[in-house]
Amino acid sequence: MNLLLESRGLNKKYFPGKENEHHVLKDVNLGIERGEFISVMGPSGSGKSTLLYNISGMDRISSGNVIFNNQELTDFSEKQLSSLRLTSMGFIFQHIHLLKNLSVFDNIIMSAYLAKNLSRKVINRKASDLIKKLVIAEISDNDITQASGGQLQRVGICRALINDPDIIFGDEPTGALNSKAASEIMELLAEINRAGTTIMLVTHDIKVAAKTERVVFMLDGRIVDEKILGTYSGNPDDIRAREEVLTGWLVEMGF
Repeated sequence: MNLLLESRGLNKKYFPGKENEHHVLKDVNLGIERGEFISVMGPSGSGKSTLLYNISGMDRISSGNVIFNNQELTDFSEKQLSSLRLTSMGFIFQHIHLLKNLSVFDNIIMSAYLAKNLSRKVINRKASDLIKKLVIAEISDNDITQASGGQLQRVGICRALINDPDIIFGDEPTGALNSKAASEIMELLAEINRAGTTIMLVTHDIKVAAKTERVVFMLDGRIVDEKILGTYSGNPDDIRAREEVLTGWLVEMGF
């Protein structure tokens, strides 16, 4: 195994020690290999989004361990975690958080400028290449209010990729899109994964999960099962078969 990211006995409690204590994650053990495409499913309140936020260092765990690139993240300061997220991780959310006073292009390059690892000339060229690859060159100079939901999600993917992250985290990245736009985004993510980037998605959508290699299922703050699907070929018959496998699996578990 070549683990990129791992949680060991991860626990997350809100209001610990108080009467209203809420134990959201309970001894979660999860390993993600380099180059893997994994999705996390589960009912509302199962802890899947909380897992993403805690395993990525966006939130502090209550106990346990999170190891990223052989580094123990629980030992990191907030400044170190912020730097790690900026340079080694990319994030895509259901509702893209973009700055309204910046153009599409400027929203994409901003995190690369903050990272200060490359010259502005190189960053601008990388951004232009990403924009062309994701077919949004025509809105490059637009205000973000002048773009569709699907286009804005592509902007978010460009921004997530600009610093060449080791892993991309997605929290319901297709949840606000219509079925056509959602399918296009998943095809893009599959292509990005095939190029070597590790991806972890949280989703409730079988069509999304079916395009990932491994699906883990959460219930009441724990990972209770997983299904190995293997590499997605892109073939329509393959995707239908994978959706049927996942549907049957969820039915077996009572969902």
